[in-house]
Amino acid sequence: MKCPECGDFERREFLKTVAMATAGLAVTAAVPELGAMAQGGLNRAPIAPGAGATSETLVATLFKSLSAQQKARIAFPFDHPLRSRVDNNWRITPMSIREFFTPDQQAMTREIFRGLHNPEFFDKIMYHIREDGGGIENYSAALFGEPGSGAFEFVLTGRHCTVRCDGDSVEGAAFGGPIFYGHASQSFNERPDHPGNVYWYQAQRANEVFRALDGKQRDVALLGYPRPERATATVQLKKAGEPIPGLPVSAMTRDQRELVEKVLADLLQPFRQKDRDEAMRYIRASGGVEALSMSFYKSLDVGDDGVWDVWQLESRNMVWYFRGYPHVHVWANLRG
Repeated sequence: MKCPECGDFERREFLKTVAMATAGLAVTAAVPELGAMAQGGLNRAPIAPGAGATSETLVATLFKSLSAQQKARIAFPFDHPLRSRVDNNWRITPMSIREFFTPDQQAMTREIFRGLHNPEFFDKIMYHIREDGGGIENYSAALFGEPGSGAFEFVLTGRHCTVRCDGDSVEGAAFGGPIFYGHASQSFNERPDHPGNVYWYQAQRANEVFRALDGKQRDVALLGYPRPERATATVQLKKAGEPIPGLPVSAMTRDQRELVEKVLADLLQPFRQKDRDEAMRYIRASGGVEALSMSFYKSLDVGDDGVWDVWQLESRNMVWYFRGYPHVHVWANLRG
């Protein structure tokens, strides 16, 4: 399989996947009979998705389709501590989507996942999901709360993925809480130019900022060792009085700040417009780009080429940590 970044992505395989998902999708914004279909009515013609269907409405429909036995295994109270966890390679429940859900439910899960992302980026997302995990059907999902009757959240996890859909139930949290994305393309230990990695463009943009810094700014921005990867603790926000490492964006020139704004735009590009807008509202409400600090780390420079593979943006309200060693891991937590 070719990488979409290389300009020769095997679209026929991708389109086949999309067609299978659409054909199996028995969903509208409100489908009262879908529960019966999930219990054994799979021979009837699938219902086309409603024009107004969103990931949130699909989560509600998926929840209604679950049998009592299924709910006992993947549905939890909204305040369950498992809901807030994030990691780079984990299953939130032991069962894969393929082995646990009916075909209709699997199709709904794929469409929920699709709806959380930028349609223009989604083929790249699916490329990394297939390369890293063998396909979305090998990932796992859980539901917290009850859609339609209060706070809820759908969480899908697997290798290089923790993604959430909460219908704004989690107050003051972009993306419904901390998220993770990443990619190991072609090899666990990627080459210095990270060929085929669908997220490496974000680091290339960040390095444009570094190249624009003067010598004194680089001395402040370039540090030794980054934060360790420790599951949810990786994205823990700094407490009042704790120093934030790196060069404050407020100490940059206007041209340099504009480059940081482009970094933010690239970081948000994979996600749906609703979540991009919410994230930017929180950033602006917390002081804007000037409230961020940017740091680069020389200890994990793949190939020792001075193109920094590990870097981050951080403030009191945000951690966006890009770790490109030995392949790409990205941890994000953004609060209002």
